[in-house]
Amino acid sequence: MRFPNKETVERVRKAYPVGCRVELVQMDDEQAPPVGTKGTVRGVDDTASIMVRWDTGSGLNVVYGVDNCRKLDAVTITCYGSTEVWDSRKEAADFYLRAIAGSEGSECERYTKIYTELLMGKEVCTDE
Repeated sequence: MRFPNKETVERVRKAYPVGCRVELVQMDDEQAPPVGTKGTVRGVDDTASIMVRWDTGSGLNVVYGVDNCRKLDAVTITCYGSTEVWDSRKEAADFYLRAIAGSEGSECERYTKIYTELLMGKEVCTDE
């Protein structure tokens, strides 16, 4: 196996920063979690493999050039003091748009603020 150069390692580190969410597309390992399993990136090692804490509890790396995962468009939302991580910005926006339609007054204002921040592309959205 040939190891990737420093530029490739840095490119992968930039594309998959610590804390970002990913979904497994393909992994060539008998003990791999099922395709579609989601997890949180813990880092990228010097071989450009993505170190992931899978939601199933597995810790298998996504090996550069062998395995495949995709970065999710995750967003963190705090509403009424409760924080939740959504793996899909679109699903979060759809949820808060429905919440706006079903609310009024200050509650509607809270949901509208979050929805607006989602549309602006913020990674962390809050009702405060």
